[in-house]
Amino acid sequence: MRASLLAAALFSCIQVVHAADGLVTIQSVNDVKTTADKLVAAVEGKDIKVFNRIDHAAGAKSVDMELAPTELVIFGSPKVGTPLMQCAPTMGIDLPLKALIWQDADGKVWLAYYDPAYLAERHGIEGCEEPLKKAAGAMKMFAAAATQ
Repeated sequence: MRASLLAAALFSCIQVVHAADGLVTIQSVNDVKTTADKLVAAVEGKDIKVFNRIDHAAGAKSVDMELAPTELVIFGSPKVGTPLMQCAPTMGIDLPLKALIWQDADGKVWLAYYDPAYLAERHGIEGCEEPLKKAAGAMKMFAAAATQ
């Protein structure tokens, strides 16, 4: 019970922002690297493939430019992605799923991803509620695991 109350208290302190463009943004209590590490662990823990992890700050540094810590994690599963692309082949432009983690000018760390419901609307998907529900639930779970 005590652990449940602590988890609820921590989650209630996390800021979640839903933008009109379908972007879900969640404040992390961790630094960028730890948030990305936790995201990768959560994704791989569900036997979902991580295709790539891109360190944008390292890319900027390679051309003598500065960028605050910023990483992109790209991941997905054909079990979820294929049915979505069967409903609308254009979903392939937004798959595999991805999450961006960055540090803002105030030192706060954020994780953002596109809401699968927004992607469904963007691609005119109808009648694919089950894979959309799975994708939305997974993204929410992964984001929570990474940011707490």
